[in-house]
Amino acid sequence: MMRLRFGSSLLRLSLVLAPALLLAGCGGIPWFGKEKDPTPPSPLPPLAQETRFDTLWSARPTRGTEERRLYLVPALAEGRLYVADARGRVVALAADSGRELWQRDTGLAFSGGPDVAGERLVLGTSQGELVALSTRDGHELWRAQLGSEVLSVPRLGADGRVFVHTLDDSLHGLDAATGQSQWRIDYPPPVLTLRGSSTPALTENGIIVGLSGGKLVKLDPKDGLPIWEVTVSRPSGRSELARIADIDADPVVVGPTVYVGAYNGDLAAVDRELGEVLWRRELSAHAGLVADDGGLYVTDSKDQVWGAEMADGAGRWSQDQLRYRRLTAPALLGERLLVGDFEGYLHLLDKRDGRLVGRMRLTKSGITARPLVAGNRVYVYADDGTLAALTLGATTTPPSAPAAKTPPATRTPAAESSSGTPPSDQTTTQGKR
Repeated sequence: MMRLRFGSSLLRLSLVLAPALLLAGCGGIPWFGKEKDPTPPSPLPPLAQETRFDTLWSARPTRGTEERRLYLVPALAEGRLYVADARGRVVALAADSGRELWQRDTGLAFSGGPDVAGERLVLGTSQGELVALSTRDGHELWRAQLGSEVLSVPRLGADGRVFVHTLDDSLHGLDAATGQSQWRIDYPPPVLTLRGSSTPALTENGIIVGLSGGKLVKLDPKDGLPIWEVTVSRPSGRSELARIADIDADPVVVGPTVYVGAYNGDLAAVDRELGEVLWRRELSAHAGLVADDGGLYVTDSKDQVWGAEMADGAGRWSQDQLRYRRLTAPALLGERLLVGDFEGYLHLLDKRDGRLVGRMRLTKSGITARPLVAGNRVYVYADDGTLAALTLGATTTPPSAPAAKTPPATRTPAAESSSGTPPSDQTTTQGKR
């Protein structure tokens, strides 16, 4: 096994100190532990329901996340949905009907995944293990020790490897058939970080992943050696909290460009092959982003949803009526955006202007996992283990009376910062800084 470490001994010391500082200093941030964010969430605004949700089926196959901030998401492959919970249960269901095909109680504390390819699915645990199970019946194929909690989705590559980003900012490449470690790269994290990790994005010739401290890296999948590294967002501010600039949102690759957002930092576009920053916009993005040919859509750290231009990051609109509702990363379904919130509501936005056009409550528990879209269906996995398959019903024209209309989203000439003040309209076209 090849193992490389980047950083000084002083930075390595921060790896030991970080957990204690994180627990001691970050109770007010909603992503740490179970403490409540002191900022009250926005009340649900009046809504002229233009688009309704139709429920195809709903079930509760697992116990969910047990109110912990985990990265357990549904995975879809060959007509089957796979979900796991914090107590170690893994369930396979028929995606068209919700019928349970098999379940396996492993006794493991799953915290990230699954990903599925071929006859295996992989999940990470809170104890720093990576586990491969059979998609046929859920029996264990192998288990590997990584050394740190997994709060991202392990990714199965086409080259027969599985790639994992752990909470301590280590990156691992393992043989997907045996679980044998092939390489490991350690990036010592800053003194204070958020509780989370970005999921690696796989391209034809590399693995792209965001790190604590605002760095984006591309690694060679064969040996883990860096192809390029770039600092997307530099920590700034007077306090340790203000200097948190983690990239926990999953990078999004569209053609030759990687889009990424950092907490307390920037939304940026990076050249996929060269690692050069094409543009930056001041926007604190933590939950995640999504893109299509029409634009870039982001949930920021204050739970505002943004629509932006892919070419330069200039803002098209912002939707601030869901602030502090602990939104998921957005998902795209046709001309609509979907986000879930901490009270179990699903919200529909028109992706052209950000208007709220639909809403339903799936459960009284929160929704942390990004909705999974497949064709004209969306699968939603709530924190209490509820799993539902939905479609969108017919779109209706809202009433003409002003009182019945949903207020439009705020339009902006450029994406404003999370503090609510507009940034400079200049874009950054330079490379690494």
